[in-house]
Amino acid sequence: MPYATVNPATGKTEKTFPTHTPDEVEARLARAVAAFADYRRISYAERARHLITVAELIEGEVPDIARILTTEMGKTFAAARGEVAKCALGLRWFAEHSESLLADEVIATGASNSYVHYQPIGALLAIMPWNFPLWQVIRFAAPALMVGNVGLLKHASNVPQTALVLEDLFRRAGLPDGVFTNLFVESKDVAALIEDPRIAAVTLTGSERAGMSVAATAGHALKKCVLELGGSDPFVVLESADLKTAVRCAVNARVQNNGQSCIAAKRFIVVEAVADQFLQLFTEAMDALVVGDPFDPATDVGPIVTEVQRDELRGQIEDARSQGAVVHSGAKIPDGDGWYLAPTVLSGITPDMRVAHQELFGPVALVQRVPDLDAALVVANATSFGLGSSVWTADEAEVRRCIEELEAGAVFINAMVASTPELPFGGIKRSGFGRELSELGLKEFCNAKSVWIA
Repeated sequence: MPYATVNPATGKTEKTFPTHTPDEVEARLARAVAAFADYRRISYAERARHLITVAELIEGEVPDIARILTTEMGKTFAAARGEVAKCALGLRWFAEHSESLLADEVIATGASNSYVHYQPIGALLAIMPWNFPLWQVIRFAAPALMVGNVGLLKHASNVPQTALVLEDLFRRAGLPDGVFTNLFVESKDVAALIEDPRIAAVTLTGSERAGMSVAATAGHALKKCVLELGGSDPFVVLESADLKTAVRCAVNARVQNNGQSCIAAKRFIVVEAVADQFLQLFTEAMDALVVGDPFDPATDVGPIVTEVQRDELRGQIEDARSQGAVVHSGAKIPDGDGWYLAPTVLSGITPDMRVAHQELFGPVALVQRVPDLDAALVVANATSFGLGSSVWTADEAEVRRCIEELEAGAVFINAMVASTPELPFGGIKRSGFGRELSELGLKEFCNAKSVWIA
């Protein structure tokens, strides 16, 4: 697939970029490997200074960078500005905390001294998605570079300008040539990169299919990989919940990033005692959202990223409707250019429907009634995914049960699931394995070297 900026708000191709030739790829990979030999030896303080400089550059260019994000993948301009600002915060957090988190870890043994010493492992290949095209890369690059690794970015083919902006930011921050490198390569050529002995490990954020392919190739090459894949996050509303607050958060949780987020709430599991009220308030709020030009400050929901993705959502909705699902709102395509879809609320979901077991990557919400907490937990866990989960209750006993029994990489109580540098991010089951962010993410691509001094 060629690298191209195709504006989802208009459907028009704005810029195209050639893929790198095999010779160009080889030169960039060789440069990264050469850079690692020296970069691994510089101090944490010097690495931190580079990351702080990247953060400062980002903070000075928020509107310009945000405009590229909105143009390439359609998120509202307000959301794009928020993503850009979050990247600066993430860079600063890793710059400020990595040295202490990577300090030698003393372990009591029979030796006179013994400890774990953390070291970088080499050139890392990052295969990144389009939905958070800046943040996803920063949350890989910041910890990787603070450890002393170097990074090669294979970004999604529909966000090429964002990829170039990222490479330029790290270059302008003074990082040595080759420490952060952009690769315009086709998906069919990724396996050869993973298999190249100069690539130490690989990280992917993407679809299940992509995850299986990368994991198989990395496994065959005996290389570490971290996978952050899809999600079908439950949003559990129990009888004691603050319903108005829950509904307000439910709408944001479903339509954030135009509904195109792995950790967006997708299944709203509501106990019978408050189900009618929740459904009414939720449907009214979804109906009130403004769908339109993502650069218009009045817009709540912008376009779906591609026509193919919008058609996939329509197919999932129609499959559910044909099998008896009730459409309470939305399911309509507005007139005009661009790949828009009105926010949609469905109920009456049965296990045979595609929406019951597939990820909904757009502003489509499922409302499912259950009699009690026991049933809510069964429905919440009845998915092959296990990324995030959100629970709404004022009952401490219910809180404890949900924390213990929900099958997910994260449980947010009376809050919307989000990523933050301080906490590990990742999932279980078919949502992938390994962790990004926090101390755990920082150490994913380290050699934890045991040292024993007699």
